[in-house]
Amino acid sequence: MSSDLDASALEEGLEERSTFDPDPQSVPQARAFVLSLQGIPDEDTRARLATLTSEVVTNAVLHSRTPFVVTVTKVRSHIRVAVVDRNVQPVLLKTYGPTSPTGRGLHIVEALADRWGVEKTVDGKAVWFEVDLETR
Repeated sequence: MSSDLDASALEEGLEERSTFDPDPQSVPQARAFVLSLQGIPDEDTRARLATLTSEVVTNAVLHSRTPFVVTVTKVRSHIRVAVVDRNVQPVLLKTYGPTSPTGRGLHIVEALADRWGVEKTVDGKAVWFEVDLETR
């Protein structure tokens, strides 16, 4: 993991980013990176950011199998987290059976994020989500 994080403070309008390897250990590292940022207002927001980050990063590890960058941006109204990988395959929201051990990550993202989406990049994609800083 390499990080541009400075003093664990994310000022409004600034972006912090860290690069991770496509390894299962990157999931807790990326989650810790996001949660280390100051300015997360309450435990509910922290819990949502932790779960959302874990789900999106797990997908990057399992499906992209390329190094990826986690970017966190704080603006007045929300925190945005983007996971950018180098796999051009599109993200698909699939439905699996109730006993399937996989396939729920993006459904969790859809349920917990205030907004989320996928954007193509030059050599891959960015999966992002936003969590509002005001009470839901």
